[in-house]
Amino acid sequence: QVQLVESGGGLVQAGGSLRLSCSASRRTASNYTKAWFRQPPGKEREFVAAITWDSGSVDYADSVKGRFTISRDNVKNTMDLQMQSLKPEDTAAYYCATRTTVATSRDPYEYTYWGQGTQVAVSS
Repeated sequence: QVQLVESGGGLVQAGGSLRLSCSASRRTASNYTKAWFRQPPGKEREFVAAITWDSGSVDYADSVKGRFTISRDNVKNTMDLQMQSLKPEDTAAYYCATRTTVATSRDPYEYTYWGQGTQVAVSS
């Protein structure tokens, strides 16, 4: 089992920035992939960004491309999501997830481990 813990959420004005971080209870294997998903109020969970742990290959949802940056620190065993130019529509609970294979995926059902989420609220 792997426990994931997100941190860094909060309330920010539109145009502002936030940095989310995800830590894991166990060392992330090189053949794993980590991702961020979000769930806006009353909506389904949606893909935000993913990164492979070995090579750092990334994928972004079109809605965040150019504004969000996903990164990983293999030494600290953490994954971050730098969010800039935030919009009210970015308001959601943000979750980190781990997939036990080395390929990015936008399907939440392909991720095995999930954190409890951290709330991001963007005011207009």
